[in-house]
Amino acid sequence: MHIAWLGKKTPFCGNVTYGREITNALLERGCRVTFLHFAQSQEGHTGGHANNSEPEQSAEVPLPFLFKSQILTIPSLKSGKLLASALKRLQPDLVHASLTLSPLDFRLPEICAELNLPLVATFHPAFDRRVRSLTSGTQHLTYQLYAPCLAHYDRVIVFSDLQRDLLIKLGVPAKTLVVIPNGVDTRRYSPGASTVKADLYARRLFVYQGRISPEKNVEALLRGWRQADMGRDCKLAIVGNGPLEASLRRFYGDDQDILWLGYLSSEQRRIDILRGADGFILPSLVEGLSLSLLEAMACGTACIATDAGADGEVLADGAGIVLDTQRVSSQLQTILPILRDHPEITQLLGTKARERVLQRYTLRDNISALETLYGQVTEQRLMCGQRA
Repeated sequence: MHIAWLGKKTPFCGNVTYGREITNALLERGCRVTFLHFAQSQEGHTGGHANNSEPEQSAEVPLPFLFKSQILTIPSLKSGKLLASALKRLQPDLVHASLTLSPLDFRLPEICAELNLPLVATFHPAFDRRVRSLTSGTQHLTYQLYAPCLAHYDRVIVFSDLQRDLLIKLGVPAKTLVVIPNGVDTRRYSPGASTVKADLYARRLFVYQGRISPEKNVEALLRGWRQADMGRDCKLAIVGNGPLEASLRRFYGDDQDILWLGYLSSEQRRIDILRGADGFILPSLVEGLSLSLLEAMACGTACIATDAGADGEVLADGAGIVLDTQRVSSQLQTILPILRDHPEITQLLGTKARERVLQRYTLRDNISALETLYGQVTEQRLMCGQRA
């Protein structure tokens, strides 16, 4: 099967990770993938993925843009025509759009209908099950804006029943929506030996890994950590960068027990940090289904996360500790010293986290569900064409 994948390769965000993991896994299963993404012409090229033994199975097509960020993409005026021309030339079996919050998202159903191509979307925007803040309110507006358009896709993949129910309430037909949770490669992300605590001179190590931006609520984590007074031999590692990094470092940069590690391009180094950590903390105000959280769980790390998006659902029933988005600092002030003083609790939570991922959130099962969906959509389009 030939899949035309429309998604992101830069700048780094969850959508980028999602596209990389899914397309590489599809290639491993013998699919042909053409990756269409917003890039200057010198960024896009034809060639194989690094881990693909048959490079001719994978190619890239750059689409011009005016602006691109982790959250929003503004395509150039000619990008729609170039996309339609590329799809007409490629004639894939199916188009899968990992939606990039771009005006082009709204034109895709029309473009694919004209070419008689099945169209599947993955809808990523973070959400909160209740509108409790300006951030969650803004994300809810994104769902309201997209709902009429999503109704015209053949299928829309979402990550949780909560997300599905929200879109149904906004008018997207139930038959259009399919729940396929994020999945993590449990072969790479697994418990194992790590020297990270010795490297960082930490007796106990807690980690945040992700963007340092308003919706991630990192300041509440830092405030809670400072209030918990964990001691100099307990460290909090902040892995990632973002627009709030400079301002937060001005206020918390002198704290010797807070380590600012920045963005780490080495996946193996990120895995080593998760393997060595006693706890992973995700204080987000809004989320979809955090891949960083699933990766930490797969590494057997005890996890603490807010109930934003589907993260609370992932950690329910003892797989982790779930926080309320509005009281992150005060809750951490209480919880962190307990985890510091009782390593048996973090060990138990880490074991349960790994078990939960193996039960529900493996990349292997994710890809199998995706392949089944592809088959259903292409068969449905073929039957419609025969009746016409």
